[in-house]
Amino acid sequence: MTFESFFEAQSTLLWGTFIIALVMGAVVNKTNFCTMGAVSDVVNIGDMGRMRAWFLAIAVAMIGVALLESMGQVNPAASFPPYRASQLVWAENILGGLLFGVGMTLASGCGNKTLIRIGGGNLKSIFVLLIIAVIAYFMVNPFPGSDQTLMSVLFYDWIRPLAISFDTPQDLGALVAGENAGTLRLVIGLILGFALLMFVFKSAEFRSSFDNMLGGLVVGLAVLGAWYISSTVAVDVDGEVHTLSGYVQQWDFLAESEEGKPADSRPLSAQSFTFINPMGQTLGYASSGFSAALLTFGVMALLGVIAGSLLWSLVSRSFRIEWFVNFKDFLTHVIGAVLMGFGGVLAMGCTIGQGITGASTLAVGSFLTFGSIVLGSGLTMKVQYYKMVYEDEATLFKALITGLVDFKLLPEKLRKLEAI
Repeated sequence: MTFESFFEAQSTLLWGTFIIALVMGAVVNKTNFCTMGAVSDVVNIGDMGRMRAWFLAIAVAMIGVALLESMGQVNPAASFPPYRASQLVWAENILGGLLFGVGMTLASGCGNKTLIRIGGGNLKSIFVLLIIAVIAYFMVNPFPGSDQTLMSVLFYDWIRPLAISFDTPQDLGALVAGENAGTLRLVIGLILGFALLMFVFKSAEFRSSFDNMLGGLVVGLAVLGAWYISSTVAVDVDGEVHTLSGYVQQWDFLAESEEGKPADSRPLSAQSFTFINPMGQTLGYASSGFSAALLTFGVMALLGVIAGSLLWSLVSRSFRIEWFVNFKDFLTHVIGAVLMGFGGVLAMGCTIGQGITGASTLAVGSFLTFGSIVLGSGLTMKVQYYKMVYEDEATLFKALITGLVDFKLLPEKLRKLEAI
């Protein structure tokens, strides 16, 4: 999609993103597609339905990206955030994923679910959104009058040196084939994607669940659609085609004036849905007085999901105002939001941003984050369950060790509490 005007191209990107996000928000609300709920169902009742829906979304996005990238219609290599960066920040992926998994369990849902709940009338999720937004913003932006960020103060000096640098991008295709990764990316993406589809549809119970199939399919297609529109929208300047981010980088040479220039070129790169950093972007956009220079893909995605969820809530008459039950409920959600804010930025994404969007690029860091989020969430649920059943006998340490034994990450002889 090539336009003669930068502003036409930018408008197409932003409104296209909003519409895709609106559809996704409505469908996610309607089908109860929930990544935390998927982990909860598996851990607590052994039900794989919503987990299969999550896997379906990953499979659809992965197969779609593999095919479209091979045709030159999607460009994950120049994405924002840089999923395929040659530097694998494995410690940040794992620590961030664990923190995010714990946080989303305490706060009753991941970043996407927080937006869905806001659209459904949940006032608790507004608090969660605001807390995540402040942390996410200052993780990447300096404090007023300073050049320091939360990332540089708390994490950078000790965790970034642990990163591993490759000579190639970190996706599976490039790590195996090096510079000749194109064909292998297609092959690996198709093999992994179809393997996931076989696992998903092997279940007769899943095949009979319209909502789970619809939720997984639409979320996967939404991620793919966002990849496509953000990769293909471009500007034609006298026969020379520029990406939106490339145009902004050469603004002084290509544009007639400074009017309308975006504050940063990176948010105009190829990308798809993720929701933690965009919460920080939305805070920056609002605090600037809604400056058009700070209106990004992420901001429109966030607004679109809320609008879609609200629309479905009104149509289905499921809109309900919900508030904190007590102070303990408030404190639990605050702690969860703090952990999600730190974890989501450290891991460079959430259950959607890394678990689907990042996984669709075959990036190793995305798979590490995905596993860490699931582990962090599942362990938190185990700890909560054991402490509820055994009460005073179940200290945090005992419940955690027992949870690790249940997940077969520690030997049975270390069990501290009887399995339930």
